[in-house]
Amino acid sequence: MAHSPAALLSLILSVWLHTASGSVPRAQNITWRSTNFKTVLMWEPEPSEEFSYTVELAAVGEDKRRIAHCVRSSLATCDVSMSLTKLDACYTADVLTEPPRGTPSDLPEPPHSSSPRFCPHSDTVIGRPDFKLRVSEDQQKTTLFVSDPLTAVFSDGRQLSVRDIFSEQLQYRVTYRRNKSTGQKVHTSKSNEIELSGLDPGESYCFNVQAFIPSRTAGKQLGDMSETQCSQEDNPSIFKVYSVGVIACAIFLILLLIGIVIAVAVVCCKRRKSSLKSGKEGVPLQNV
Repeated sequence: MAHSPAALLSLILSVWLHTASGSVPRAQNITWRSTNFKTVLMWEPEPSEEFSYTVELAAVGEDKRRIAHCVRSSLATCDVSMSLTKLDACYTADVLTEPPRGTPSDLPEPPHSSSPRFCPHSDTVIGRPDFKLRVSEDQQKTTLFVSDPLTAVFSDGRQLSVRDIFSEQLQYRVTYRRNKSTGQKVHTSKSNEIELSGLDPGESYCFNVQAFIPSRTAGKQLGDMSETQCSQEDNPSIFKVYSVGVIACAIFLILLLIGIVIAVAVVCCKRRKSSLKSGKEGVPLQNV
């Protein structure tokens, strides 16, 4: 009995789906990685020559749509940043296992796995901010000037910052301590210009800054910590710059050097006197 082309294609695809190992793999361990609204969907295992992946995305309550650059992809990642147009919405994604690009497919429903729910406005991590320090003339006040991190979101051709998106919800938390000390203090500010007063004059302080969004759930309120910056210490004491052991060693070396110089000088002086004495004894007395 002859088979139609459609029946043959269905048979080929059935064979593809039921390989020697049983079936093609479904995507596993699907996770969202998002910083400053730069959002990438990741999963396992890596595709091979046998299969590829397609990603479908939808806001909760809306129809799914395929991500154009993640159709029959040979990667186990998909950047969905530009597709998350509603930042206040929550999204889910399906990762479909399909034949490789160029292989025909007529499957009614390829194997697929669904991601956890992701809500950009409450789930994206706020990256570490940059800041500059300025110490007052009396050295009792330090001002931090914090730059809002830029995001992957654009509006009317302009790249938005985290302040543009979170507005008054965005605050900054400063953690500071004396240089080479473990005791820390914390200060929170709604402004990008943060003044810290009551600092000990002449002391060096170290500062870290991170975004703080109190409206979020407890585990997602704080962003990434900035790099540490320290103020300069005014005429630091030698006992703060060097340890007691280093200072004692330096004093010992100085005293040792002085002792060597004195010993050499004494030996040279004795030799000179001895030379002069032997010289006088060797000269004969002249006739009177």
